[in-house]
Amino acid sequence: MTYLDDLELFPRLRAASPSWESYVAHPFVTGIRDGSLPEAAFRHYLGQDYLFLIHFARAYALAAYKADTLADIRDAAAGMSAIVDTEMALHVEYCAGWGLTEAEMEALPEASATMAYTRYVLEKGHQGDLLDLYVALAPCVIGYGEIGARLASDPVTKRDGNPYAPWIDMYAGEDYQPVARAHAEILDRLWTRRAGRERMDELSRVFEQASRLEADFWQMGLDAR
Repeated sequence: MTYLDDLELFPRLRAASPSWESYVAHPFVTGIRDGSLPEAAFRHYLGQDYLFLIHFARAYALAAYKADTLADIRDAAAGMSAIVDTEMALHVEYCAGWGLTEAEMEALPEASATMAYTRYVLEKGHQGDLLDLYVALAPCVIGYGEIGARLASDPVTKRDGNPYAPWIDMYAGEDYQPVARAHAEILDRLWTRRAGRERMDELSRVFEQASRLEADFWQMGLDAR
């Protein structure tokens, strides 16, 4: 049992996704676990992830617009704040240790994998409803929490001398784990209110496509070696 298995919708989506394990156990992730990931690949990923987060902040702004209750607007505002005030700050601070400034990252051209996933999320948000949007966001928001927790608890994970250990600690830590948990809980609330089970096939397709695009984002980093 994982730290989110007491919830309803996310475990169903994860279990139905052929691409989930390919995403959370991608060679990019195993390279982080044992410290073998080439630094050039990680540096490229870090710059693109900065641009990625900007678009995800826009997605939460879209969520506020799509919301039809004050509670949903507050959830969207909290999600945007988690990115803009917490995750972005952690990311910029972490990237400084790799010699990347915020101005340099903001000036980077977007890689195809960055555009593919972020625009997919925004498209699903415009095309569908609030639940579609949160499902499209889930592989990133919840997935990073699951990856961080997995790596932190895995006895095989290299700690001493691993340049990526701080990244693991960041996503396994108390600043990020509640963000992932909150997103999963929002999924359950929306699932209960918005037609629930008869939408499972449609939501599974959205989640699967988003998981595949997340795996492609890892691969983008590896391809930059």
